[in-house]
Amino acid sequence: MRIGYTLMTEQTGPNELVRFAAGAEAAGFDFEVMSDHYSPWLEEQGHAPYAWSVLGAVTQSTERVELMTYVTCPIMRYHPAVVAQKAATVQALSAGRFTLGLGAGENLNEHVVGRGWPPANVRHDMLAEAVQIIGGLFDGGHFDYEGKHFRVDSAKLWDLPEKRTPVAVAVSGSQSVRRFAPVADAMIAVEPKVELAQEWDATRLGPPTRKIAQLPISWGTDRDAAVKRAHEQFRWFAGGWKVNAELPGPAGFAGATQFVREEDVAGSIACGPDVEPIVEGVREFEKAGFTDVALVQIGGDQQEGFLDFAEKELLPALRG
Repeated sequence: MRIGYTLMTEQTGPNELVRFAAGAEAAGFDFEVMSDHYSPWLEEQGHAPYAWSVLGAVTQSTERVELMTYVTCPIMRYHPAVVAQKAATVQALSAGRFTLGLGAGENLNEHVVGRGWPPANVRHDMLAEAVQIIGGLFDGGHFDYEGKHFRVDSAKLWDLPEKRTPVAVAVSGSQSVRRFAPVADAMIAVEPKVELAQEWDATRLGPPTRKIAQLPISWGTDRDAAVKRAHEQFRWFAGGWKVNAELPGPAGFAGATQFVREEDVAGSIACGPDVEPIVEGVREFEKAGFTDVALVQIGGDQQEGFLDFAEKELLPALRG
């Protein structure tokens, strides 16, 4: 099991993210993932720098860790041809350490371009076309494409990295697994469902691939403060992705979660100073067939203490 660290743009500014990326590498994490948001989930989080600018800086502040978007939506706010260019550039800057994580997105981030928010089936159609376009551009040479949702006119990536950029796609059930397993290099999911991992490998009809999860935690020496922080900044997580993909902004998430209690959040997110609840959460994904878990430490002002805890206690326990 590979353990990653989440550079969460919704809760931290750009300069601090670059510093935390170097700190996470020094602490011993295997890889780092970065969210790609235009808005935070809740106003209490308070940040949303441009992920791709930060990633460029992170490639220069780190040397060893693999990097990844978790995840970028290539269907509205970004055209897939532009996503391919950005990914190729980050792959070159990182000397082959980057994986492009893709998903069908959330209204929270994509509505800002004023095109309206399509239903889930249309979003998945758009994502499928986007994956084709990105793969075509990664092949090299000039590329043309005409689909139902996108067109590409004689595009070419002039700075292709030596190592082709792997593409991971976020899935949530059998329909998305069947659609994207044959065309992706890795799977992304946020629930420890054994059926997802099994169907992914069976649908690929090839050797098993990386299956990458994410686990929010609220580490802190004061458990009550850790619970309060998790409730303040991460109660949106209780809505589930079918709800979270549809709400248009932080005010909507605040309204939808107004009756979520601190004890509700503490029941689903490991809070406090203990190693064991975090290890148990990671092991659930391992039992379900996942190969990688990226931890999200809730609270932008808690990262340095968490990284020290991870180096001295948590990572040795997870690897032991």
